[in-house]
Amino acid sequence: MTTDPETENRREAIERRHEEAAAEVVPEELGLYIDGEFVDSGSGDTFETRDPTTGAVLAEVPAGDGADIDRAVAAASDAFEGEWGDAGPTERQRLLESIAEAIESERGAFARLDSLDNGKPIRESKADAYLAAEHFRYFAGVVRAAEGETVPTDGPRQVLTVREPYGVVGQIIPWNFPLLMCAWKLAPALAAGNTVVLKPAEQTPLSALKLMADIDDVLPDGVVNVVTGFGPEAGAPLTEHPDVRKLAFTGSTAVGKQVMEAAADRVADVTLELGGKSPIVVHADADLDQAVRTVTMAIFYNTGECCTAGSRLFVHESVADDLLERLVEAAEGLAVGDPLDGDTRLGPKVSPEQVERTLSFVEQARESGATVVTGGGRPDDGALEGGCFVEPTLVTGIDHDHPAVQQEIFGPVLEVFEWSDYDRMIDLANDVDYGLAAGVVTDDISQGHQTARDIEAGTVWVNQYNDFPDGMPFGGYKQSGIGRERARETLEAYTQAKSIDISLR
Repeated sequence: MTTDPETENRREAIERRHEEAAAEVVPEELGLYIDGEFVDSGSGDTFETRDPTTGAVLAEVPAGDGADIDRAVAAASDAFEGEWGDAGPTERQRLLESIAEAIESERGAFARLDSLDNGKPIRESKADAYLAAEHFRYFAGVVRAAEGETVPTDGPRQVLTVREPYGVVGQIIPWNFPLLMCAWKLAPALAAGNTVVLKPAEQTPLSALKLMADIDDVLPDGVVNVVTGFGPEAGAPLTEHPDVRKLAFTGSTAVGKQVMEAAADRVADVTLELGGKSPIVVHADADLDQAVRTVTMAIFYNTGECCTAGSRLFVHESVADDLLERLVEAAEGLAVGDPLDGDTRLGPKVSPEQVERTLSFVEQARESGATVVTGGGRPDDGALEGGCFVEPTLVTGIDHDHPAVQQEIFGPVLEVFEWSDYDRMIDLANDVDYGLAAGVVTDDISQGHQTARDIEAGTVWVNQYNDFPDGMPFGGYKQSGIGRERARETLEAYTQAKSIDISLR
């Protein structure tokens, strides 16, 4: 790494920018949020959350454990048994609208906070904050959609159904979209009338705590509780708690299976949004400029730290060389750097552990004889040497059954395969344990529709990627999860149906 004065000045400027931003946006209230108050963990233990760009400590956060989960669940239970349990759709709608307004009014601060805590480029963090507010507004609009029905019957009786909330819901969210995942989980649960105990990822807990501080004056005590901490100490007790009637989890498939096992012990309902290893299919007739835009959005957005990341590219042999050349140029042209800089397209990964995981997969690919066409390491920029940066990477010549292809890397690494036989290509596209998302690029809409039908995935984008309009169901096939989020049917997933059979004799 070079250490010339210009590089050193750039590094110092980045550190100074981050220090100033942290002083402005890191929440003052950093306790567990239980029953409407910020409190210390029962043990008094804390942990550090670090800035992945500079390595600096952003804050010390309470490390909650099973006793703190018990307190939070008790508060949520009391709130559900109290006034919130009797809250009608108007009150729930107004609360969701108030939360949306609170996020919108602090959109810039939320964006900078997520860029500091997670490392995502500021333009992406701003988009997340906007989408989080809109998500609460969407569910404010569908609050009244939790409708029952009247069932036609013979004889003098009336049979009807009503939708009722579960009660206390446990929610665990990941580190890749800290604020947005709060919205995805909280909005439908509250719209349905539940109360919540939320555990944010230990890597990125700050957005959830800021959100609680910002909505404290409109949120009834105990309706939402936030317990920060680690998986074994806080997450596991939440999934195993006998008074938690439903669990919602976003994260790895391995941990999702553990959540499902914990829920099975008491037959609790689950919604799981898990891993992905999504294919992108480029047909021979594709507009290659469109293909480059689609593929780069699919794999390099959020530094590849997306469950939906389009990490396996299947390109028709007739356009493969041309497209690969363009993709290399696009990847090498991406601005890697300070996420608080508006020109940055690729920020740091969330932690040193994630850097090592990503690079270990690339090294395994190299050792197996694959070609790393571009990237494959850390940026050669001394101004970034203290951060968790990985170059955008393209890999060719790798077997489809290689672990780097079959497993979720969760980084900016794209594996490229050529195809000529359509049926064989579809077999390979579906030859993973996951089925979360996929992309298709073609100028023939009929062909695009057919390919979308042939791919085993919960969401398939055609000539675009990572577009999430509210109301479009999102979830996975196979080991990518159970249930759907972000849509009207999500409201039903946070309620249970009760049948009422009335004799009219």
